[in-house]
Amino acid sequence: MSPTSIYLHIPFCKHRCAYCDFNTYAGQEDSIPDYVNALIREIDYVASQQANYSTSEPGGTAIHTIFFGGGTPSLLSGSQFDAILKALRAAFALSADAEISIEANPGTISHEKLDAIRDAGINRISFGVQSANTEELRMLERIHDFFTVIESVFNARKAGFDNLNLDLIYGLPEQTLASWKTTLSRIVDLHPEHISAYALTLEHGTPFGSWSSKGLLPLPDSDLAADMYEYAEEFLAGNGYVHYEISNWARDIDSQKSKVEDPTCSFRDLTPSYACRHNLQYWHSHPYLAFGAGAHGYANGYRYSNALRIKTYIERLVDPSSFTSHPFPLSPAAVNQHKQTIQDDMSEYMLNNLRLTIAGAVESDFRMRFGCGLLDVYPKEIEELIHLGLLESKTSGISETPEVYRLTKRGRLLGNQVFLRFV
Repeated sequence: MSPTSIYLHIPFCKHRCAYCDFNTYAGQEDSIPDYVNALIREIDYVASQQANYSTSEPGGTAIHTIFFGGGTPSLLSGSQFDAILKALRAAFALSADAEISIEANPGTISHEKLDAIRDAGINRISFGVQSANTEELRMLERIHDFFTVIESVFNARKAGFDNLNLDLIYGLPEQTLASWKTTLSRIVDLHPEHISAYALTLEHGTPFGSWSSKGLLPLPDSDLAADMYEYAEEFLAGNGYVHYEISNWARDIDSQKSKVEDPTCSFRDLTPSYACRHNLQYWHSHPYLAFGAGAHGYANGYRYSNALRIKTYIERLVDPSSFTSHPFPLSPAAVNQHKQTIQDDMSEYMLNNLRLTIAGAVESDFRMRFGCGLLDVYPKEIEELIHLGLLESKTSGISETPEVYRLTKRGRLLGNQVFLRFV
């Protein structure tokens, strides 16, 4: 049984960017102390229910990754992170080498705070850089410039962080390929262990979405965005980054060539050393607990989500003991829950695992989980996608039978067309 992961949502922001559709709120920082207390109460409540979890380990559910997402988690103080992590360590069996990540906006995290959160046990930072271009950052309503990014990376290294991710967005209105190339070059010059690059989506309900529908914001050019993606694949590979997920690249401590030449090496073994272990939990369809306002979780057969609004979330956890018992991993903050069917889990397995450009959907893993093979469940879908050149099969080298199905290079550009076949 795979270890479990934990996601904690920190919904506070200094400023809500015009393209953002995450559950975030600006101007409510006064609620942070009460929110942290509510998080700890939710952690304690879910821990008290874990005896009902059939896979619970002695001493608590085994946890190997923790991720603080947002919002802007870096608005919390070092002592607040320390209190949350102490509660998690008391509640669950946290592995000694756990990956503990925090999202941070450049300019919101001083050298002193970096020291404090490193001392609390956080060992990976994901900086929301988005672009190295001043005009693009201004359009995105980011509060930093690229000099702040350089300073933040320098300070993180000085504080002892040796696992950094830098987040980027491409396909912006009026963005040029030359501008994107400059951003990638400047990012690589900072030598992060991990790089994420996501195409801009104009979400309904955001200012960007509204402006675009009214003709006030030019629509991103999809063909140009595809060119940007293909350039990123080529450029990052040439600079030592392994493309292991549709939108993610990471450095590898070991040589990929030596791994490929090892006959005992599986496709999953080719995942680079600095791949985000927490996000791999999602992509491998393994369980994760969720805490905080609007957080989504998947464990013990449930997909669930918590109340969105900060005030509502806090109120629901003022006295969790006064609520009737909830099945693990649900808490009094949960407002939506769905008991998964085997068909749900199979479909989500395909959607998640096919995002992995090297590991893909694995025949032996699928059969172990569900008692049947990929071609037993999805013969027409897989055959059609291979015929269209969007999916490819790979053997393990031991047998003629395909062991892995994964997206082709063209399939990565048309991923949604692939995923729709399995919904």
